[in-house]
Amino acid sequence: MHAPSWPMITERLQLRPFEEHDLASLHGMHSDEEVVRWLLNDVRSLEETQAILARKIASSALGGEGDWLSAAVVLQQSGELVGDVSLHWASEPYAQGELGFVFATAHHGNGYATEASRPMLDFAFGALHLHRVVGRLEARNVGSARVLEKLGMRREAHFVENEWVKGEWQSELVYAILAREWYDGSTAPG
Repeated sequence: MHAPSWPMITERLQLRPFEEHDLASLHGMHSDEEVVRWLLNDVRSLEETQAILARKIASSALGGEGDWLSAAVVLQQSGELVGDVSLHWASEPYAQGELGFVFATAHHGNGYATEASRPMLDFAFGALHLHRVVGRLEARNVGSARVLEKLGMRREAHFVENEWVKGEWQSELVYAILAREWYDGSTAPG
């Protein structure tokens, strides 16, 4: 099993495994129309969020290909749960991963998603020795695209109307970064 050294601490945030008492805050995110707007799922019921939380609690370490690692993102000063950052171990033979994040609407625009994603990428490239990590998003999700660009990821693909989601054809962007780019900062903006 591969797990980060919990908690992972940043300047303003703490990333830790999910716990039972996170249900209300997690449900607040998953029941918010604005949060789920560009996700594949619709607003979740409390029962659906309970099932998601159970999976997240069981996902504090990666055993191998196909596993997801989930981290609750809390503010250091208050302990408030503001987001969720995940890493998917997509392929062991090809050393591939996928980064994902969801943040409470009240905390959008504060740089928390970028700040919380950095230690997750450090873990992906350091402890897991992944070669490449991607981020996938709906093409209209400008905020998430900005986060991936701030992390130094480059846009590699724009799939036009490739998925039928929530009653419409949606388009997908794929961003990616290689381990050597992460370490040398060669894809960092500016």
